[in-house]
Amino acid sequence: MRYEAITWDRLAEELAGHLDASPAAAGDDWLKVGIDGPPAAPGGELAGLLAEALRTRGRAVQVVGTGGFLRPASLRYEYGRQDPDAYYSGWTDTGALWREVFGPLDPGGTGRVLPDLWDPVRDRATRSPYVTLPPRGVLVLHGPFLLGHWFPFDLTVHLRLSPGALVRRTEESWTLPAFARYEMEVGPTDLADAVVRADDPRHPAWTGFRA
Repeated sequence: MRYEAITWDRLAEELAGHLDASPAAAGDDWLKVGIDGPPAAPGGELAGLLAEALRTRGRAVQVVGTGGFLRPASLRYEYGRQDPDAYYSGWTDTGALWREVFGPLDPGGTGRVLPDLWDPVRDRATRSPYVTLPPRGVLVLHGPFLLGHWFPFDLTVHLRLSPGALVRRTEESWTLPAFARYEMEVGPTDLADAVVRADDPRHPAWTGFRA
């Protein structure tokens, strides 16, 4: 796989332009972007840059992080606080994402998206108000393990760290087996529309868009 050096700002512009020119952008339906990557990768930062680039093109944008859709601690820690299998498949409330984020953006939906559901620090509901995303608006969802759930993304980006970089930059080392399992079972590098190498966050490189 060949990578080309790029800046985060230019990457955001490339993604926004590609999305805005896609056939899916021609109608009034909502567009959905998935930025997949471990916490050690700057997924939230890229989501923010992409949102800015899309807004300059006249698109309303709602950025959502999976960190706001974690399950309650009683469920996350059912098998202990450092169980990599639970972290991989049981921490994120994917049902809530389908119900509160993707469902309202189906054709004929209301567009009323819940930006977050659960505060993992206080371990209680955030009680955030719904946000109405107008037609032609864009959802940008970022977080780990996004691919393989059949989420209806129009564009997917995988932020890839080499095994060595992932070990060096991951604060919670007990999560590393979960990312190894994700690579083996899902293969995000093969599934994503574009892959960004983020070993050094100051010098990203990407594959471009793949057919």
